[in-house]
Amino acid sequence: MNPLHQFTVKTLVPIDLNGANLSFTNSSLFMVLSVLLGSTLLWLLIRHRALVPATGQSIVEALFGFIKSTAKDSIGAGYEAYLPFIFSVFIMIFMGNVLGLFPYSFTFTSQLAPVGVFALLGLGVSVCVGLYHKGFKWFKTFMPEGIPLVLAPIVIPIELISFLAKPFSLTVRLVMNMIVGHILLKILAGFVFSSGLIGVFPLLFVCILIIFELGIAFLQAYIYTILTSIYLGEAVHSH
Repeated sequence: MNPLHQFTVKTLVPIDLNGANLSFTNSSLFMVLSVLLGSTLLWLLIRHRALVPATGQSIVEALFGFIKSTAKDSIGAGYEAYLPFIFSVFIMIFMGNVLGLFPYSFTFTSQLAPVGVFALLGLGVSVCVGLYHKGFKWFKTFMPEGIPLVLAPIVIPIELISFLAKPFSLTVRLVMNMIVGHILLKILAGFVFSSGLIGVFPLLFVCILIIFELGIAFLQAYIYTILTSIYLGEAVHSH
């Protein structure tokens, strides 16, 4: 009944490689499931593509158009090159959030390690994009134009810390939202279990909360996506 037990990472297949723990865990399992289920669901919805789309195709086209519009507004010219990466990040985060709502499942987006890796991946891609478009001039990002050179020892460390803090803010925002929502669901579900017939009232509230959590799952995936797009846009158009 401990609401924190649902966040415990458990080893499913122990793997030790020269002292390095590469075990396959419940977190690893649900990351794999997120990829497989997300890819399968998209394929099923668009497998019968037509000029006049059916319901499934319309849903995928609307979702893709929504993410495409976000990427275009955030990145601008040349956004098409980064759209597959941005859409994949959205689907992965969204599926991880949604799968965690099922009983006896595991929410890998509530863990610092996997979400942090996604954030660092986004940061790494933005750095590579910045170097590709600007070359070594991209490093001028840490010394904005118009700042007196004498202030460089102060400005550069501040800009560098601000830049490196981006993946931390992305990670903490998503992780904390998932943890708080799931703890609340677990506590209310405990009330339902222990209240007998009276538990029908908290059960109704749990159902409403699950619908709310689905909205949060989409919103957090979207926020994660739009911030990643903004970071890419800054790298492409940095001065």
